[in-house]
Amino acid sequence: MQFHLNGFQPGDPDVFEAAPGHAEPGAGLPETVDVLIVGCGPAGLTLAAQLSAFPHLTTAIVEQKAGPMVKGQADGISCRSMEMFQAFGIGEKVMREAHWVNETTFWNPNPDNPTAIHRTGRIQDVEEGLSEMPHVILNQARVHDRYLEIMRNSPSRLEPHYARKLVGLTVDEDGAAYPVTVTLERVDSENVGQTETVRARYVVGCDGARSVVRGAIGQELRGDRANQAWGVMDVLAVTDFPDYRLKSLIKSADEGNIIIIPREGGNLVRIYIEMDKLVENQRVSVNTVTVDKLIDATNRVLSPFSIDVKEVAWWSIYEVGHSLADKFDDVPADNIDTQAPRVFIAGDACHTHSAKAGQGMNVSMGDTFNLGWKLIAVLEGRSRPDILHSYAAERHRVAKDLIDFDHEWSRIISAPPEAGSSLEETPKFQSYFIEHGRYTAGLSVKYEPSVFTGQPLWQHLATGFEIGSRFHSAPVVRLADARTMELGHTVQADARWRIFAFCPDEDPSVQGSAINKLCDFLANAPNSPVRRYTGADADIDSVIDTRAIFQQAHRTLSLQTLPAFLLPRRGKLGLVDYEKMFCPDLKNGRDIFELRGIDRQKGCLLIVRPDQHVAQILPFEAHGELASFFDGFMLPA
Repeated sequence: MQFHLNGFQPGDPDVFEAAPGHAEPGAGLPETVDVLIVGCGPAGLTLAAQLSAFPHLTTAIVEQKAGPMVKGQADGISCRSMEMFQAFGIGEKVMREAHWVNETTFWNPNPDNPTAIHRTGRIQDVEEGLSEMPHVILNQARVHDRYLEIMRNSPSRLEPHYARKLVGLTVDEDGAAYPVTVTLERVDSENVGQTETVRARYVVGCDGARSVVRGAIGQELRGDRANQAWGVMDVLAVTDFPDYRLKSLIKSADEGNIIIIPREGGNLVRIYIEMDKLVENQRVSVNTVTVDKLIDATNRVLSPFSIDVKEVAWWSIYEVGHSLADKFDDVPADNIDTQAPRVFIAGDACHTHSAKAGQGMNVSMGDTFNLGWKLIAVLEGRSRPDILHSYAAERHRVAKDLIDFDHEWSRIISAPPEAGSSLEETPKFQSYFIEHGRYTAGLSVKYEPSVFTGQPLWQHLATGFEIGSRFHSAPVVRLADARTMELGHTVQADARWRIFAFCPDEDPSVQGSAINKLCDFLANAPNSPVRRYTGADADIDSVIDTRAIFQQAHRTLSLQTLPAFLLPRRGKLGLVDYEKMFCPDLKNGRDIFELRGIDRQKGCLLIVRPDQHVAQILPFEAHGELASFFDGFMLPA
């Protein structure tokens, strides 16, 4: 973490100096904004947290509820989301508080006594080496709290405007600087019925499955219901069930199925309970189900074990359904070539599914993490507005894959147990869980070739960094201070692009070395993307951040003999940044070149998008191709 860049800053480094002109707490909604976010769920807050670091861009976020969430709803945080949290600087805080899902167990009817369950499998929850971050469980409200903390401590001091209900949205592109007009109705008791109007350059609807924004742009959710209802409750209880603090998937012979998911705090547990199958057009209702019925059903499934529920912190019921909007923005498919998006939808506003795959909150946050840096690039004049089409193109496929996966997973979970399940046999729901471990860890998303993602012509130079997939971190040693760290943790949620230069097997300090030639090109060439797209008064790494990884042990290299471009001067004081150069972690036998299949003789250039996905791999000497890649979507500073 870097601070004191513009002078000594006492106190908590997570609390930034407020930008001049920032809105005071409790101030009303501004009349005009660059981005208006509707909804304070995971998608909306992910976007707000990212935009809050850019105080020169005006952002507002509104929410119909009276205040922040306190309990209930989602709780599973995938490894991929934890990698994203690390980029926001909250990964360690979430890990400290959350429950870590280390192993998963599977229970089926005992063939010798079908009325009783027995354990048929126990596996590691996340395959070794998939991510440096764990799969964890934490109340969605606490995730919200972390995002709100980022926003509150940001230079813009961004706070949500609660108790605002969206009642109207129109778009007028005819020369308007703020073409989207939004009408909001106050629903707090002091101001009930009053209306406010906000004009925005862009609006992002993160307002849930009943999204008003979605309706305003003529989109609807299309899908199906599985005629299956589940109950869910967060409980504090005493039990003799032996796997109470392990994630457990349990099938009984005749009493249905449950899923037990330990929660944060050491005692809280979430239980999903399968309910009776619904008949056609039947809707489940809290009026027909009580929490006592959910507890009784849990005890019937757990036999011969039992659970004594001491307190129910939260409970609900829901129907299994899967739905998807045709498009995630306001541009008709026929107008993509002539019209740029102004209104977007994200999260449950554009895709819904069951809770049992544990992907709802994760995919929703991924939606706006994808969108945020693109909005920043356009609003800062670094890219053309037409790049915003890529949000819908990339995330619609992700949502479709999620729904396809959830269809099958819901069917398998709700299916009766296989006859004769024993310790020698692997039930289908266990084998399917293992087979799709990368998916449930959130690591299966791979973006197709586009202006932001290159063709895999040089994939062989780094086989462990799959183009289009997220950047798979590995340990390195920072050269300047010999600190062992994860290379992926240098990618922050700051909308910057990264170039990781994995150097060939040669002495990097000699004048004609490949790294010297690369740095000379980036520092001085007229077509250097760093020079071409960085403002004259900006830090040299403010748009494209270049870092080098050498093959030598860190004690064999000297900073003074390496390119000055890798020791840039930054900030108001022109201080040296010592954090651009790394070496393999040879002491612990974790050589990143070996772990990620990097060609030792040739090395490679790895371009990473602001959302942590690998954009392209190029030969080390391909300076022209490097420039051409950025020329495809950036505008000169």
